[in-house]
Amino acid sequence: MKVAILCGGLGTRLREETEFRPKPMVEIGGRPILWHIMKTYAHHGFHDFVLCLGYRGNIIKDYFLNYEAMNNDFTICLGQRSQIRYHGHHTEQDFNVTLAETGLETQTGGRVRRISKYIDGDTFLLTYGDGLSDVNIPDLIRFHKSHGKLATVTTVSPISRFGMLELGDEGRVMRFAEKPTTEGWMSTGFFVLQREVFDYLGDDDCIFEHEPLERLATDGQLMAYRHSGFFYAMDTYREYQYLNDLWSRGVAPWKQWDDAPLMPAPSPLNGRHYGAGGVPPGARPMGPRPGE
Repeated sequence: MKVAILCGGLGTRLREETEFRPKPMVEIGGRPILWHIMKTYAHHGFHDFVLCLGYRGNIIKDYFLNYEAMNNDFTICLGQRSQIRYHGHHTEQDFNVTLAETGLETQTGGRVRRISKYIDGDTFLLTYGDGLSDVNIPDLIRFHKSHGKLATVTTVSPISRFGMLELGDEGRVMRFAEKPTTEGWMSTGFFVLQREVFDYLGDDDCIFEHEPLERLATDGQLMAYRHSGFFYAMDTYREYQYLNDLWSRGVAPWKQWDDAPLMPAPSPLNGRHYGAGGVPPGARPMGPRPGE
């Protein structure tokens, strides 16, 4: 099952980090947030990715083109018989990554429509390149298959950015709650979609979160998977700092994968070796629902 990730937005609310690189390449603990998202899916057995590129997509391309060299020791033979031998191995050996240009100004729905040619199954996964979660992907897919609709969106109960007060007569504070859970549900991304969803998408100016999802809801084809665990979107510099703090303290709830490396696999080219080379459980985002 393919995993599509929206990576093309401008990330204007995080301009301190995104002026010279796309938001999915902003680092958490020395790794792009995109890497963390991909590791989450891979932990659950999903290794086939389609990245919807846009703003500064060349930086994402360079990252993956140079992945082996930047994550392994290697020996290089220069000259006309140039060869590279990688020493060591990493745990991303079996990742299959399609990097698809979807336009600089294209909206989210248009980006999804543009990668339809790379989706070869009846069901695929879709999420944003700036949101982290500990959502149980297999359980999400089981829920999607159980209801038989075209689309499932993962939702959480949002937490207020501010402390909330309950007031009595004459301004007496009856109750104070620091950043309580608010009513309603918000989208986190982490969609499960059927191929028929492509029929709901328009041209490049189509915003996935507007008409397509609204029409799916009207048609009774959109269901919500209620996630009670961790979700956090990196929309601002403060949220960037918060996620890095969680990682540096070793308490990142989204990190479910094992760091043990896989054994290296021999390349068919020249016999070379490539690849393998304190948070509450209910934490919620301080900012708005993620965009790209």
